Amino acid sequence: MRRVLTIAGSDTGGGAGVQADLKTIATLGGHGMSVITALTAQNSLGVQSVYPVPLPFIETQMDAIFSDMGADAAKTGMLWDAGVVKLVAGKMAEYRMKKLVVDPVMMAKDGSSLLNEEGRDALRKELFPMAFLVTPNLPEAEALAGIEVRRVAEMKEAARRIRSFGAEAVLVKGGHLGGDPVDLLFDGSEFTEFSSERADVKEVHGTGCVLSAAIATELAKGASLREAVKRGRSLTLLSIKAAFAIGKGIKFTNPYAYLAKERERYEVIKVLNEAITRLKGEEGIGRLIPEVSSNLGYALPFAQDKGDVAAFPGRIVRLKDTIVTADAPEFGASQHIASVILAVMGYEPSLRSAMNIRFSPHILQVCQEGGLHLFSFDRRQETQEVREEEGRSLAWGVGNVLTGAGQVPDVVYDEGGWGKEPMIRVLGRDPGEVAQKVIEINRREYDRDSAR
Repeated sequence: MRRVLTIAGSDTGGGAGVQADLKTIATLGGHGMSVITALTAQNSLGVQSVYPVPLPFIETQMDAIFSDMGADAAKTGMLWDAGVVKLVAGKMAEYRMKKLVVDPVMMAKDGSSLLNEEGRDALRKELFPMAFLVTPNLPEAEALAGIEVRRVAEMKEAARRIRSFGAEAVLVKGGHLGGDPVDLLFDGSEFTEFSSERADVKEVHGTGCVLSAAIATELAKGASLREAVKRGRSLTLLSIKAAFAIGKGIKFTNPYAYLAKERERYEVIKVLNEAITRLKGEEGIGRLIPEVSSNLGYALPFAQDKGDVAAFPGRIVRLKDTIVTADAPEFGASQHIASVILAVMGYEPSLRSAMNIRFSPHILQVCQEGGLHLFSFDRRQETQEVREEEGRSLAWGVGNVLTGAGQVPDVVYDEGGWGKEPMIRVLGRDPGEVAQKVIEINRREYDRDSAR
């Protein structure tokens, strides 16, 4: 097991600091160790008090770790003052720590100062030369580089200046920029931009701690710098999307969301197989399959892209009055059904499954008679940009339906458009629920045909 050391302050609320670091390290399979630099009294409302740990005891903590267990990687967080910074830098040199991630914590979320100007100078002169990676946010980058940072071009200049203090690489975090966040990695020879959609969460405590701890853990496991940053960002974004309110103030990051998501992979495939078996055993189910075929998908909790949604490769095809599948379900197998599910999850995360079936006025009437809630969108209102981007059309349509709807429907349909077959999409919390709805639709439709 890889050993990862966090050198940071203790957060009584557990949302940031050493507590967040250790949760993140454990989530990624590392063994977390800690050197506490300061004790803070804080909660979701802010920092009430800080009690610095005496320098001799900080030194004793580090010696205890390195004289026995050692560390494959380390990260720093809140170091409080210049004395702590210089002590940590000296110990990193003494123990030849090569994979050191420095998160230059200067200010708490509530605006409380966590590092004075003398401490900032010590970071530049003493600790950055020991760092494999420095991870400032925009306010920290401005303070360290001495320039205003409001655009990507200014992020690049700040990264150059910060790296000139001796760090191997710098990751300037762009979360404070408007629009979707862009993080910029500079390794001395080239820049790499990492972008993602902004999570629909206003303010979250502990994001910088989680990211730096995740990167340090991935480095300890042998990942390259770019891969470690990529994986760290992925876990951090997931922890932000799954942020929870545990007090009266801001939400806390949830690094355990990564584990919750990963452990569900087997269950997702299992439940999809059970649902398709039920559908294949239903008499006449093939009548509901559209000309373009069908698919049944199921997303992991906190799904972010189509790779987090499992479906059937080659789709679900009609064979006379029954259905067949070409292969077992797998993740990333369907762009279209994944687009629907991801759009729905953006409004109601518990609805993680969907299946498309044939459109007809009779089937819509059957759905209504069965008590299902129906909503529709009009493809004629799509912009040219939406039409041209693969997979965006469905996300746009479902998003239009759900915006301001006040409830999540059981069925979303459209009557088609230029080159687009009209389609009905059945939604549910899991494939079993979706399959049951489709079976009931099929039976009602069969009864209706028999009566005619």
